[in-house]
Amino acid sequence: MTGTRGAWFPYGPLALLGTWTVTRVLLLLFVFKVYVFPGPDVTSDVFVIYQGWYEVLRDGTFPLDDVTWQYPPAAALAILSPALLPTLGYAQAFFVLACVADLVVFALLFYAGLRPGKSLRGAWVWAVGVPLLGPTVYARYDVMVTAVAVAALLAGARHPRIMGMLTGFGALVKVWPVLLLVGAVRRRAWVAAVVTAAVIAAVFGLAMPGAFSFLTFQRDRGTEVESLGSLVFHVARGHGWDGQVLLNYGSVEFLGPYVDVVSTAALVLTGLAFGWLLLWRLRVRRFLPHTLADAAFVAVLMFTTTSRVISPQYMVWLVGLAAVCLCFRRSGMTLPVVLVLAACFVTVLEFPVWFSHVVGSDLLGVSLLFARNGLLVIATVLAALELWRSTVSDPAPRVPPQAARTQESLASS
Repeated sequence: MTGTRGAWFPYGPLALLGTWTVTRVLLLLFVFKVYVFPGPDVTSDVFVIYQGWYEVLRDGTFPLDDVTWQYPPAAALAILSPALLPTLGYAQAFFVLACVADLVVFALLFYAGLRPGKSLRGAWVWAVGVPLLGPTVYARYDVMVTAVAVAALLAGARHPRIMGMLTGFGALVKVWPVLLLVGAVRRRAWVAAVVTAAVIAAVFGLAMPGAFSFLTFQRDRGTEVESLGSLVFHVARGHGWDGQVLLNYGSVEFLGPYVDVVSTAALVLTGLAFGWLLLWRLRVRRFLPHTLADAAFVAVLMFTTTSRVISPQYMVWLVGLAAVCLCFRRSGMTLPVVLVLAACFVTVLEFPVWFSHVVGSDLLGVSLLFARNGLLVIATVLAALELWRSTVSDPAPRVPPQAARTQESLASS
């Protein structure tokens, strides 16, 4: 692969810009309801839940009596952000700002892809991957958090303090960006992240009541119907399991016998993932230019796949980190990234297009979940193996040119 061209997308920057523009216009047309996307209305969260939180937050307090508020305190900034566009209604302003965050990510990846040693493959991954998820991307604030994470990773190698500050801020918006530090080797990045997170947490804790109520709201969740563990109950429903599928803590979850066992198993898997990452960090021998991004991609893949909740918007995180990986020409994450993109396409089919089939646990719904979650599991395993191979395993011995020619002549004789 040379220049800005890649094996996947043999077209230049103009085609890339055109792809982003056309697909984003379509997403905006869907969220503004010029066209109706199949399935349930994905924008209702903005019109009802986010706007309701907005009314509470602007009075200087967190939604203390709303168990669906399950986010760190800086998430309030995303919910309050439509106030920046007072001429638009709340939902319309939110959709526009989500598109702006999308554009910021694209611009960062595009700029990075033009630098020496980089590739536009990452910008292509973002341009193609986001619309595969449908309008849900613009109806959740996850694209805003992903913009912060992408900026942090791209800054990481040359500006560790900036990376740390952005990571600390991102973690106080939606926790998962803390995983970006898995591959950080500069102490400055860790210190900056801790200091930034501590300052932001202190400001919110002192200024607004209920800043950390989200910690208790998360405790009593069930197993969400799209998660890996949910497959147990989707199959069990056809064999007499008498649990329920209910809207619980803001998502559709399984509630009933053995749900706590499966939820505990998910936490155990997450703990094992953390143990593997710790082992990798202790055994790592080589930190390559792309290791920071690769490690973050693997970490978020592991924690997303093993979570008891896999909401469709979580896939935006993976697309963003996958895009940063492939900004580096020598990253070996190509196959896991392709699998994540395939999982994005299956995700839009299971939500929102055929979500009723998922909730009903019929053959179509269960098949879609097996496909999506199976793709994520395979991507996670392959990405972890590649990270270990590239940074821990002994590199293949380099054969001098003269010895190579001698070996070839002996083999042909």
